[in-house]
Amino acid sequence: MAVGLAAATVTGLVAATALRPVRSRWWLRVYAWVVVATLADYLHGTLRGKFRIWEEELDRLALRGDETVVDLGCGRGVVLLAAAARLPRGRAVGVDVWRGVDQSGNGPAATRANAAVLGVVDRVELHTADVRHVPLPGGCADVVVSSLVLHNLPDEQARSAALGEAVRLLRPGGRLVLLDIAHVDRYAEVLTASGLLDVHHRNAGWRYFVPPRGSRILTATRPR
Repeated sequence: MAVGLAAATVTGLVAATALRPVRSRWWLRVYAWVVVATLADYLHGTLRGKFRIWEEELDRLALRGDETVVDLGCGRGVVLLAAAARLPRGRAVGVDVWRGVDQSGNGPAATRANAAVLGVVDRVELHTADVRHVPLPGGCADVVVSSLVLHNLPDEQARSAALGEAVRLLRPGGRLVLLDIAHVDRYAEVLTASGLLDVHHRNAGWRYFVPPRGSRILTATRPR
């Protein structure tokens, strides 16, 4: 996606410059600058915005430090390792199928290397598995997180299955935090029907804005 946006941006910049004197083609200049602005927003969200979003969400969880946090679709570990840094006596468990098409350089070795750089490798556990079939016991997690993953699943049935796994993993009183760019209204319905409480979602704002609706943060709690 980034490569495509970059190519479109170069084209847009060339068009914006070359067509500047041509009044009859003002709409091309507008289009070009819209493309440029879209790429700038995408790069900000990818390189900085989502990090800030998750730092704030982890702050809101007010972890004690001895919890187990499970990250569904952890990739190279943006959220997983941020959680691990807050768990000196706990565990951060990452689950992923490690598809390069979803994230460049994706793989457990890259995640472990990142964990080593941050000094948290001793509290990180990785599993190669589909988020619809997680090889962990039910009720093992104090917190389940997932960032920009579920919308990649092929259909509503698959997304509902992944949400069902999130519910199964949560122990009584456990909390779910999810960030995604699509289908979040439906996620809320599925989680509510599954018995979770305090199911809320809100716009993540300009820090990770993906047209047309932006990204959304969903939170929920398993009843005690």
